[in-house]
Amino acid sequence: MPCWRARRRCCGAFSPSFDPVIRRFRIRNYRSLRDVEIAPAGLTVVTGANGAGKSNLYRALTLAAAAARGQLAPTLMAEGGMPSALWAGAWRQDERRRMVVEVEGSAWSYALALGLAPHEWPAGAPPPVFALDPVVGEEHLHGADGTLLLERDGPGAWMRAKGAKGRTAFPPGLEPQEAALAQVREPHLYPDLAQAQAEMARWRFYHHFRTDAASPIRMPQVGTRTPVLSADGGDLAAAVTTIREIGDTGSLDEAIDRAFPGARLEVEQDLGHFALFLRRRDFKRPFAARELSDGTLRYLCLAAALLSPRPSPLLILNEPDQSLHPDLAEPLAELIARAAEDSQLWVITHSEALARSLLRHGAAGYDLRLEGGATLAEATA
Repeated sequence: MPCWRARRRCCGAFSPSFDPVIRRFRIRNYRSLRDVEIAPAGLTVVTGANGAGKSNLYRALTLAAAAARGQLAPTLMAEGGMPSALWAGAWRQDERRRMVVEVEGSAWSYALALGLAPHEWPAGAPPPVFALDPVVGEEHLHGADGTLLLERDGPGAWMRAKGAKGRTAFPPGLEPQEAALAQVREPHLYPDLAQAQAEMARWRFYHHFRTDAASPIRMPQVGTRTPVLSADGGDLAAAVTTIREIGDTGSLDEAIDRAFPGARLEVEQDLGHFALFLRRRDFKRPFAARELSDGTLRYLCLAAALLSPRPSPLLILNEPDQSLHPDLAEPLAELIARAAEDSQLWVITHSEALARSLLRHGAAGYDLRLEGGATLAEATA
């Protein structure tokens, strides 16, 4: 396959081959995000000072995917439950305490409102066991032509089947803590719903690659075909091998050479176990993964994630610059721009050098700041 440098346009900007999956993302009443709206491009970089709300924005995006996967409740519980997730500032007296996620895509628009479980119970009785669970209050999915495909109001929900004039009530047993979108059981009858659910469920997130001494990345691992790197990078050796088998080997080799001139990735196999090595110029032996620096391992994980032979509709990187030397900002930006030809990409970063490089590659820019306890998002490019 042609290397990714050859595929870039002469101006240096990426050239996406698809319509952006998300045209607009809005989140209300989530932690510091009182009301934040972003209209992303094919490649978007988000910056901001510590505490401005970058991590909250990243988590808000994961909530939309969790809703489609049927993992909304455990995702929120992992960060303290619904009371901890709601807007942390003052509420108006007449305001309903609900968090709202809105996603406008190229083929559909989705909105989800979440509230608290009922907080009143008989005097003397213990509080409900699942008092921290979210409760879905409202949910809507519209098609590209504005047709209402899914409507939910509390415990009741309705869907529109393919070719049907009317709507169909959702079967009994709707889980109150999970989105109805994830509970559709007959995709052949509701293909538009199934398409939206499948697309959102395929969104991919990378935030933290574990690189401590006991990290699986540093150890030989059982290897199977791995077209998608896991979220923690533990199957890096298998992912690299898969790229060499069915992916863009030229782009992988160039990404390594741009970051570490003269270096080459190698994978050794022994009885089904894969071990990763980096062969450096001027050294007589390759270096095992256990010998590599944290920054080197994280860059290798990012390369494997961004060069996946099975690109995601949407790929979101949170602080990919962590532990990376500033000299790697431009090679990483080139790698991200290459991946943005096949996936819509969001990059949330502290690194001014990486942000500048991505803007030179044609990224849209947003800067977050805190004002009166609320996160504000301002377009910068």
